[in-house]
Amino acid sequence: MIRRATVLFLAALLPLLAGAGQAQAAGYRYWSFWERDGSAWTYATVGPSLSRPADGDVQGFRFSVSEDSGDAAKPRGAAGFDTICAKTPAKDGTKRVALVIDFGTPGDAPSGEKPPAGRTACAQVAEDATTAEALASVAKPLRYDSNALLCAIAGYPAKGCGEQVATDGKDSSPTETAGTAETAGSAEDGGSGPSVGLIAGAAVVVVLGAAAVWQVRRRA
Repeated sequence: MIRRATVLFLAALLPLLAGAGQAQAAGYRYWSFWERDGSAWTYATVGPSLSRPADGDVQGFRFSVSEDSGDAAKPRGAAGFDTICAKTPAKDGTKRVALVIDFGTPGDAPSGEKPPAGRTACAQVAEDATTAEALASVAKPLRYDSNALLCAIAGYPAKGCGEQVATDGKDSSPTETAGTAETAGSAEDGGSGPSVGLIAGAAVVVVLGAAAVWQVRRRA
């Protein structure tokens, strides 16, 4: 009898624990950095301040909410280097880098802000320039945080930097930021206390546990 009550208790507990885990799901709102090979976008393995593109390269930035690089939204638009840099002739001592800047969707925008229309730009910079320098030449103002995380391109967004948000797009921990754009999904939970879902789940577990004990004693 006790074994049966325990099985029933665990069967009821598992869905509650799964629900509590889902309630904790969150992502990060940030600018991701991409490189294009032909028509395919690949998440960059280094940040824009370390990347040194070659003449003719196409690189992109996308503002969105994502849990990590695996589900990050890619820049939109099919324009290639020949199209983006068609009006920028080659020049000795410089290189041309085609940049695709995607400000994301209204659903990814911070509260009270509206994403600008996406744009492309041909940055003509010194041969040893980084992607960050190329971006600064065509999309000022840029904003970085104290950890050198790119927070804003062309002034967007006006505030915030890699903050954690709930899956519905609402801020869940405004003071927490992703350490870098490349590791945005790995930051630890910085909330000040347990979530409402977790507390409610714990309360139900207590009730179920008490009911199971009472049932066993009643049938003993």
